[in-house]
Amino acid sequence: MNIGITVYPTYGGSGIVGSEIGSSLAENGHNVHFISSSLPTRLTELNERVQFHEVEMMNYPLFEHQPYSLALATKLATVARAENLDLLHMHYAIPHSISAILARESLKSKFYLPVITTLHGTDITLVGADRSYLPITKYALQESDGVTAVSRFLKQATIETFDFDEIEVIPNFICPNHYKRNFDSPLREELAGNGSKLMMHVSNFRPVKRPLDCIEILAKVREQDKNARLVMVGDGPERSACEYRAEQLGVTEFVCFPGKKDNIADYLAVADLFLLPSESESFGLAALEAQACEVPVIASRVGGIPEVVTDRETGFLSDIGDIEKMSSDVVALLRDEEMREEFGRRSREYAVERYHADKIIPKYVSFYEKVLGRRSANA
Repeated sequence: MNIGITVYPTYGGSGIVGSEIGSSLAENGHNVHFISSSLPTRLTELNERVQFHEVEMMNYPLFEHQPYSLALATKLATVARAENLDLLHMHYAIPHSISAILARESLKSKFYLPVITTLHGTDITLVGADRSYLPITKYALQESDGVTAVSRFLKQATIETFDFDEIEVIPNFICPNHYKRNFDSPLREELAGNGSKLMMHVSNFRPVKRPLDCIEILAKVREQDKNARLVMVGDGPERSACEYRAEQLGVTEFVCFPGKKDNIADYLAVADLFLLPSESESFGLAALEAQACEVPVIASRVGGIPEVVTDRETGFLSDIGDIEKMSSDVVALLRDEEMREEFGRRSREYAVERYHADKIIPKYVSFYEKVLGRRSANA
């Protein structure tokens, strides 16, 4: 198949998943064309089966804001014709699916280009925050030739918000060979040194991720375990607040902010625990990646996280903002090496058993074939 894929190219679960779907499809003999404003962060290698097409923006004095949706629609249509695409796979309904539907309509006198939409979560929370987006988002879902969601939680939230239930759940995934525990890495010594225990957090530092909770947890944990340190990978609007709060609590020297990193797996591989105190997560890809590295997860019991983290088996789940319990759970795992290693072993086992790319990618291929088959039957 010739497949066009559009993702947000910046850091975030959708960009990661979309990029790795494309790479995995290419490894299985399909031709993949990424169509986006810039090269997705996880797309590290281009070849004859993985190509990138940049959406170029037009500067025109009439427009106060550059019309990205129109530029994307134009590029989608152009690439579809030039590369004889079989379908478009759009990650996020707004604005990507709307652009794809417009491209499909512009081409329908020549051929029909099916549009598949994958929901990642912000599609739903965006509407929750601003109901004015509801009609256009619902239109994107209804006009898509197929819709998938990354978790059962997200499917249910979509049904409740849009009264739309023609959704197939295909979860996020990991490539086990990319995620492995590696305490012998020089990075472990660089970050921990002197036998410290490492708590890890990876995010875009937006308020919804509650990164400040990680600083609070570090301060409380260090009251009982002076070997605890925290590494916060990523960047975003809350980073400066985290740095300031660390200074206020007197733990600045025990927290490290390495910034955005492409090699997230290298950091997860040297961690003892992973913190994910989010107030909203449609899936929790970072938690899955941590578990694949045998790292137990301390997280909020929210959204799709319970589908990924098994409470008291691969980590501990708490109510949103329950700093006291999360800190207590961290201390329990740091003090009990046998429990920590057992949780880590189960984490890896569950991650590979349930979310191996070799199990998930065929589900996408099957879904593509079903959509194409349904279109052929109706033609």
